[in-house]
Amino acid sequence: MCDVRHRPIGVFDSGLGGLTVVRELTRALPHESIVYLGDTARCPYGPREPAEVRRFVLQIGSWLSERDIKLMVIACNTATASGLALAQRTFDVPVVGVVEPGARAAVQATRNRRVGVIGTVGTVRSGAYSHAVRALDAGVTVFSAPAPKFVDIVEAGLRMDDSPLESLMSQTADVFVRPSFYELARDYLDPLKRAGIDTLVLGCTHFPLLSAAIQQVVGPNVRLISSAEETAREVRDALEARGHAAPENADARYAFVTTGDADEFRRLGSRILGWDTGPVDTVRVETLEALLSPDLEKVLSDPSEEA
Repeated sequence: MCDVRHRPIGVFDSGLGGLTVVRELTRALPHESIVYLGDTARCPYGPREPAEVRRFVLQIGSWLSERDIKLMVIACNTATASGLALAQRTFDVPVVGVVEPGARAAVQATRNRRVGVIGTVGTVRSGAYSHAVRALDAGVTVFSAPAPKFVDIVEAGLRMDDSPLESLMSQTADVFVRPSFYELARDYLDPLKRAGIDTLVLGCTHFPLLSAAIQQVVGPNVRLISSAEETAREVRDALEARGHAAPENADARYAFVTTGDADEFRRLGSRILGWDTGPVDTVRVETLEALLSPDLEKVLSDPSEEA
């Protein structure tokens, strides 16, 4: 068995959005190897029932566990909200989600103790951010709003534009000037502005790619919080505390896998990361489904696991 320090970090998401987390991990932890699975064939997770998302979490977690990982990152807000606790009880490695790091950053950033959260329907419905924020500071009020069509805008922008990601992010501000898009953003964000928030959590890993546009709509006095940087910091702290961080002379290796179109994943994923993913492998959904043992099926059917 290899030295645990040289084992990879396992990361998964419903699709491409979690690569914003991978990007921050590679910046904060340049010597760490990463195995990433994007479940693009079943994306998005946001509209799905929590029980179904928990099933996906156990399937993909089981697949990553077979890759001899040393830590697992659920780089999806919906999956974190529905399945983090279950994954932490099920797998033998530390499991980190993206909700608590984002909530912690928001609590530290807010001045008037009024925090907004935008995310998928599933994330907002779960109340995960509200619970996480209140656990840290019961005096902070959280105002949440689902913004599911923002995911569609990001996906469409990635597919239609071949410019570098940083250029795309800046251009999204211009996209929102168009009446139809501006109206959509206003519908999502104006209620939060009227609530007087001074901090807004981007509660979906797709949303940092729209940060320029979102900032334009909410105004310069509202601070945006992306959980990606905070999650990378938490992963670094967890590895260092256990003595599991990769040595500084380690050669980081990255492996990317998708349940969908590998060529499209490579093209779009490379734009998000800012560097070529290299060849992308595929895993069939049926292969993931077959990984659920009778014991795991029993866990899923336990009424105590219901949201």
